Amino acid sequence: MSDTVASLTPVRARAGRAGMTSAEGVHNAADVYRELAPAVLAYLRSQHVDDSDDALGEVFYGVARDIHRFRGDHSALRRWVFTIAHHRLVDQRRRRTRRPEELRAEPPEQTSPPCTPARLDPDLVEALGALTPDQREVITLRFVADLPIRDVARITRRRIGAVKALQYRGLDALERILGGDSR
Repeated sequence: MSDTVASLTPVRARAGRAGMTSAEGVHNAADVYRELAPAVLAYLRSQHVDDSDDALGEVFYGVARDIHRFRGDHSALRRWVFTIAHHRLVDQRRRRTRRPEELRAEPPEQTSPPCTPARLDPDLVEALGALTPDQREVITLRFVADLPIRDVARITRRRIGAVKALQYRGLDALERILGGDSR
């Protein structure tokens, strides 16, 4: 599984961390956006959010609105932002089940770049689409969002053991899909 895990190396911006907080410990919304927006967008796209750019805007609107109340370190900030993103994802899924979208004769014009995040291999993105939604969610939160298992469990409201099982099965499936398994 080492090749599969290596291709999922965390998408984490290294620059800008020092500028994310002021001397008073207050986070700067613009810096948080610059650092975390690519990973949040990759997470939303991997979860097949209908309009991932719009959802990204909603996530960071909430971040900008409430960041003055947030207190915590970089890990807590990352967890908080991805929790907001997860809640937007759940909200969209609920809306979709309450009001199913009518089928259109033609697909809508694509206003954003293709659903392949720039930092992820297109074959990997396609393989992620073959996973179950739960596996895909855990894998993207763990490796794209670079969150620890405990945080993924909190965000998805699952037990740590369930997250570990979904991660194991997801990575195993990715390895088979991507041809790294000789079984």
